[in-house]
Amino acid sequence: MIVVAGEALIDLVPQGAGALAALTPALGGGPFNTAVALGRLGSPTAFCSRVSRDAFGEALLERLEKTGVDVESVQRGDEPTTLAVATVGSDGSAAYSFYVDGTADRLFGEPEALPAGTRAVSFGTCSLVLEPGASAYEALMREASARGVFTALDPNIRAGLIADADAYRDRFRSWLPSVSLLKLSEEDADWLGGSPREWLAAGPAAVVVTRGGDGLTAYTRDGGAYAVPGERVEVVDTIGAGDTVNAALLHGLAERDALSDEGVAGLGAEGWESLLRFSARAAAITCSRAGAEPPYARELEAWKTV
Repeated sequence: MIVVAGEALIDLVPQGAGALAALTPALGGGPFNTAVALGRLGSPTAFCSRVSRDAFGEALLERLEKTGVDVESVQRGDEPTTLAVATVGSDGSAAYSFYVDGTADRLFGEPEALPAGTRAVSFGTCSLVLEPGASAYEALMREASARGVFTALDPNIRAGLIADADAYRDRFRSWLPSVSLLKLSEEDADWLGGSPREWLAAGPAAVVVTRGGDGLTAYTRDGGAYAVPGERVEVVDTIGAGDTVNAALLHGLAERDALSDEGVAGLGAEGWESLLRFSARAAAITCSRAGAEPPYARELEAWKTV
């Protein structure tokens, strides 16, 4: 079981150009997208969050359940669902404005236990910024790591939500001893400061940096650096692409029985390049369609035959 811990929200996506373009609601949130992507790839997955009882919350849970994601660890609340208004650039890149005051997901409380059979837990995005839930997720991360559970972190920076950038950067560095796999975009890396080698020295077994259409690079403790190019595709938008990479990495590690520091260390050049190519293909499929619609395993199998 791979557990994804973090927010589920509604993306309001513009259907045209201009500030007053019509907005269409889409199910989203980095952790939510990661859980859906894992479910579609076929990994046993559970979602750990707090979700509203409003209509949006019901739709979010319905998507998870239809994808085969276990929702027994989802807390419920009467507060509204968080909204994220997306702005899509001419290159398909997305930026967001958030409506988060008094919403359900930020009131997450630390669970007494993780689901039985948990092999890995993934954290990231808004849930590690918005209090009081952020402290609960942080405590869960530290406790899972202390028990030997493989932990993944995708900070997925949303700078508009971070009131004190330096304090967040300090907090990010404090998480690294509890992180097994750090995945982040090139833009996130620039915002956070530091380098993959510095982050590796603080704790993670591997750091994966995504560079959009230019591909992905994995850095490992033994000095390895393994890069693959991006897959060529006509980009509709990039919503959910990074979340898909996150899921593909975890799925691929699970398939290789490598959800441990030792397993990550044993992948070698061939293993890492295969895993990164798989992740790049999964992200490319997501970018080829509107909204966060990660691929099913059968779509990636079909890609191999093209």
